[in-house]
Amino acid sequence: MSRLNDEQADRCAALLLAHHRRPRIAVLLGSGWGSLAQRVMNPVTLPYTALPGFPAPAVAGHAGEVVLGRIGAHDVAVLSGRRHAYEGGDAAAMKGAVDALAAAGVELLIQTNAAGSLDEAMRPGELMLVADHLNLAQRSPLVGEVGASRFVDLRDAYDPALRAQVRAIAQREGTTLHEGIYAWVLGPQFETPAEIRMLQRLGAQAVGMSTVPETILARHAGLRVLAFSLITNMGCGLQAEALSHANTLGVAEAAAPRAVSLLEAAIASLEL
Repeated sequence: MSRLNDEQADRCAALLLAHHRRPRIAVLLGSGWGSLAQRVMNPVTLPYTALPGFPAPAVAGHAGEVVLGRIGAHDVAVLSGRRHAYEGGDAAAMKGAVDALAAAGVELLIQTNAAGSLDEAMRPGELMLVADHLNLAQRSPLVGEVGASRFVDLRDAYDPALRAQVRAIAQREGTTLHEGIYAWVLGPQFETPAEIRMLQRLGAQAVGMSTVPETILARHAGLRVLAFSLITNMGCGLQAEALSHANTLGVAEAAAPRAVSLLEAAIASLEL
């Protein structure tokens, strides 16, 4: 079950808060970012299966648990894994989790993902801060919602003030951080060369199979959003070798220490 009513969301929030944590920041970890959970201080771990409305991820690299604790000065809830729309066709698969986080008092959702580059200047192993997105799948997690709140304004969906802070933190850390538009495609197949050329002409710098539904859900719930992409491959037709999930995970694993270090520094230093 991914959809919760208010009472269920409050009950799930109470489970998250039962360990005397009051997270203001939630971090949703995608492929390659999982080791951030090991950097949480004084951690308390809850499996998704113990939390109403949280999904059971079925993709390698997604642990399916929440780690509560501190990073720097902030109490955080680190979500190790998401359920993708391609796993069952439900764009609202993370709705229960996002609603519960909002009910628990979370103010900011930081998302991470693995993505393909559409820009020759942005190579595998590098990082991109998401500035905007293209919903190429044209699916919404708000289908079925009622009332005026479903008409969410997505101007500045990726918070400009927080992005400015992250750019300054990356510069201070000496980490190259690109910034660009993320195109969401449903997957799970990789894109064709023709699709990559189309995405380039539409103005996207990276492409992936996640993040956009959760951003829409977070904005609907009143949360601010940041998102980071770990570039694991060049888009189809921009590199000689064939694409595979195993290769993307391998690149993500090799680049993970640098990516997670920047993410940890950003969380520790953010001013909400």
